[in-house]
Amino acid sequence: MIFQDDLIIRCLRCGQKNRIRSGHISDKPICGRCGAPLDELVVRCLNCGTKNLVPEERIHDRPICGKCGAPLYQGFAVDISDDTFRNEVISFPGPVLMCCWASWCVSSRIVVPILDQLAPKYAGGVKIAKLNMDKNPIIVSQYKIKKTPAFLLFRNGKLEDTLTGITTREELEKHIKLILTNA
Repeated sequence: MIFQDDLIIRCLRCGQKNRIRSGHISDKPICGRCGAPLDELVVRCLNCGTKNLVPEERIHDRPICGKCGAPLYQGFAVDISDDTFRNEVISFPGPVLMCCWASWCVSSRIVVPILDQLAPKYAGGVKIAKLNMDKNPIIVSQYKIKKTPAFLLFRNGKLEDTLTGITTREELEKHIKLILTNA
């Protein structure tokens, strides 16, 4: 019997189309032909181009490429603190856009949700991070951040530029694209 809400999922290994009832998608379905899990994603490494199979539930566990070791997915804006700044920004091999924001700032409350929307779009190309200025005074004083929101652009651990006054998605995307073209 075929139900209208059934899902058709193509197996990434053998190509077989599998019909899964919508209520059973969380049961970890497997392919009817080859037995492969149907909850794996193929993620192409932006560094070397290798295709990597990543289980869907592990996509937020910061998977790395099996060939070159580059991060495969950072589809969320990472919360940074004084304690994690060195590991998340300075040690990161590639470009990082870090937003310094404050909860009392109206512009910050507009920008922070935009960062969460942009992170999946630029995942693997630019790491997007956010730092709460009120809770992390060491980084704020180290980089002499006076206005909020402030955007610090890092490449391979070195500060390249500081931007303030950006509050629209279009402006942010323009600067992210500049980071990518200058990479």
